[in-house]
Amino acid sequence: MIIDAHQHFWDPARADYPWMDAPELAPIRRAFGPADLAPLLKANGLDASILVQCRSALEETEEFLRIAHATPSVIGVVGWADLTDGALDETLDRLRALPGGGKLVGVRHQVHDEADPEWLLREDVQRGLTAVFAHDLAYDFLVRTRELPSAIATAQAFPEARFVLDHAAKPPIAAGGSAEWADLIRALAACGNVWCKISGLATEAVWTDWNAERLLPFVAHAAECFGEDRLIFGSDWPVCLLAGSYGRIKTALEDCLMGLGPRVRDKAFGVNATRAYRLAIAG
Repeated sequence: MIIDAHQHFWDPARADYPWMDAPELAPIRRAFGPADLAPLLKANGLDASILVQCRSALEETEEFLRIAHATPSVIGVVGWADLTDGALDETLDRLRALPGGGKLVGVRHQVHDEADPEWLLREDVQRGLTAVFAHDLAYDFLVRTRELPSAIATAQAFPEARFVLDHAAKPPIAAGGSAEWADLIRALAACGNVWCKISGLATEAVWTDWNAERLLPFVAHAAECFGEDRLIFGSDWPVCLLAGSYGRIKTALEDCLMGLGPRVRDKAFGVNATRAYRLAIAG
């Protein structure tokens, strides 16, 4: 099964997305749903996707589970739940009992939007992560370079847990890269229990001036650090539309991964996501 392990649905007419207020995001400030994604998956040879949270609201997680229940191609949901909530165990039990609850495979929070770079290390957050892992869920790190030290400490604190790093921690591609990012990525990969999504990279480059060749050094560094068994492809659609079409993004990342070897490409497009999220694949 060929999997897009990172895509979103949203409707700004029905909910607020504070991160979407910037003027340059106007092209994607409209509704995107399953009917929009289905032809793109088919045209680009993908079988399924993982739907990932967009806002800090349980209502969105509940909606995504309903969508997953009704949409066979959505094989997993990385939702949001309040890690600081003392009743998180009960909340996760309730989510799991909803239609589509069996497709809840992970939890995510926009850590890079928190004022505190060590937010992940707060006692209440760490307690919440304990509940997440007790429910056999993965946790997605949505961080930049600033928060990578706390992500490393968190991965070390839960050696038996499964973590997925979104967007390779958003390397500063437009600025030409960062030695600090590269060193911290290597340290995070050394934890051994973290997978890395090769996603969202084109939108970290100059949107109107990028190609696979410019993304390759960042993909290659992630591959060197995480190895062929812990790289995962994700389109980051529809955010990726700011920099290019679904097909262009998919082709560029596939070219980067294929340049590192067909086994790297093949694993990143399916089996690694299946293992990281313990996806239930029928057949």
